[in-house]
Amino acid sequence: MNTRNAAAVALAEVVGGGRPLTAVLERHLPDVADPRDRAFVQSLCYGVARDYPRLRFLLERLTHKPIRDLEIRLLALIGLHQLRAMQVKPHAAVAETVEAARHKPWAKPLLNAVLRNYLRHDRELEASAERSEEAGTAHPQWLIERLRRDWPESWQRLLRENNLHPPMTLRIHAGRCDRDTYLELLGASGLAARACRHSPAGITLETPIAVAALPRFAQGWVSVQDEAAQLAAPLLDARPRQRVLDVCAAPGGKTAHLLETCPGPLHLVAVDVDGERMQRLRENLVRQGLHATLVTGDARAPRDWWDGRRFDRILLDAPCSATGVIRRHPDIKLLRQARDVDAVVALQRSILEAVWPLLQAGGILLYATCSVLRSENEDQIARFLKDFADAEEIPIEADWGIAVRHGRQVLPGESQMDGFYYARLRKRA
Repeated sequence: MNTRNAAAVALAEVVGGGRPLTAVLERHLPDVADPRDRAFVQSLCYGVARDYPRLRFLLERLTHKPIRDLEIRLLALIGLHQLRAMQVKPHAAVAETVEAARHKPWAKPLLNAVLRNYLRHDRELEASAERSEEAGTAHPQWLIERLRRDWPESWQRLLRENNLHPPMTLRIHAGRCDRDTYLELLGASGLAARACRHSPAGITLETPIAVAALPRFAQGWVSVQDEAAQLAAPLLDARPRQRVLDVCAAPGGKTAHLLETCPGPLHLVAVDVDGERMQRLRENLVRQGLHATLVTGDARAPRDWWDGRRFDRILLDAPCSATGVIRRHPDIKLLRQARDVDAVVALQRSILEAVWPLLQAGGILLYATCSVLRSENEDQIARFLKDFADAEEIPIEADWGIAVRHGRQVLPGESQMDGFYYARLRKRA
């Protein structure tokens, strides 16, 4: 299959089917035999997703009427992305993109005309795109407005950060090696890296690589996890022999980190509603030689899986809009709508209220999201504290993030971290 065609087929599942790009590529990339072709398809898909609002704007000005065929429309966007942002010779980008439509002969002259017209008028088209807020920032208008409202002094920087490529950050398994040792292993393999500033287990690579190329990855010495996500385990501060509940746990990065950092055994129960993602959690724990009780169940209905014994610690990594990790998952720009935020706020609320009774008096709940929207974060916690008299906030004192009304917010790009929010609550006796 032509690589452009493979990318169009994958993107069609995102744009037309509403499926996450990561999951789509996990299914489609193994069908592409050559590793270089796989990398090219992945680059096309992520690039189109990242610049989708701008590419769509350009295509609208290059066509007299909308292209109704989704695959051909996506091939046009793929061609435009190559001409704008990839090191592909223009004649090759045009020829190969047109060839990808060979099974639909009517579309070949259309694609040829669109791409060649862009090459003839690129400067004026790009200048026109810059005058459009949505196209100029490559973000949907609803999100621009929400960020401007929530972060009036930072919203423009957030939009720029969202369009950058994220770093590849690792977390060392403290039970297998220390950070300095692993940095030496990386150096011996010719991989440049540096220690993270805020996580004592974190390392950021200068250049992302395939996980299989990481020294001792298969032996569980290291995992891929953003530094902001690595802040959860120290904040929860689980102690040996405590009962810990990890809610919405899959695929298990924070689960593993909790087990790795505790100096003694934990009785950790990890719950998630998605059975397929729970299988990934199970595989991750096996690779790292860790153990937890895994439960596939709905966090909103503890009666279906809870044994009645309360927990000393609860980590609620709440479902969210994921607006703090757009640079890592640019398809969020396509998949999220303004109405989705209200729905996820209601879901967070129902989970928080359902698991709070499972926490024993004096216990700590850590609420976390990878969102930068206040309604999902500090507003959610403010409302909970108002409604639950037995809940009190434990302030987070740290040299990272921004102290907001409740909790602490990391904005994308701070120390190269993703956008994350944390709040700690204690249950009064």
